[in-house]
Amino acid sequence: DRMDEMELTRERQQMKAQICYNIEYDVLFSRNPTCKQEIDEMVLLMTEAATSKRSTIHLDKQGIPQPMVKERLLSLQCEHIEYVLECMNKNTTEIRNIKQYLLTVLFNAPSTMGNYYKAAVNHDMPQFAS
Repeated sequence: DRMDEMELTRERQQMKAQICYNIEYDVLFSRNPTCKQEIDEMVLLMTEAATSKRSTIHLDKQGIPQPMVKERLLSLQCEHIEYVLECMNKNTTEIRNIKQYLLTVLFNAPSTMGNYYKAAVNHDMPQFAS
């Protein structure tokens, strides 16, 4: 049990280091110095999900295979985290389960970020809408 616990701790530390590298943690923090707590919470949440021993992770009322969640979270970069920070700052609705919500937003960031910014540009500058 003690060896399993030490192995899990080591795995989590390595995963956290990989996530911080992928998202360029130092760059992200230097560009968003007031968001350190939020960034750290996202890193912790991503680490937990990526090292989970569950076969599925529940996101948006669906069971997603854990390896797929891990792969997607490991694909996140600095820009994805900044997008999630922006979305969270603009959100005015009550979130009942912030952990589930945030994990879902992180998981979906690669597939929603481009359209989010395109819609924002189209809203601000309708003459450029295509």
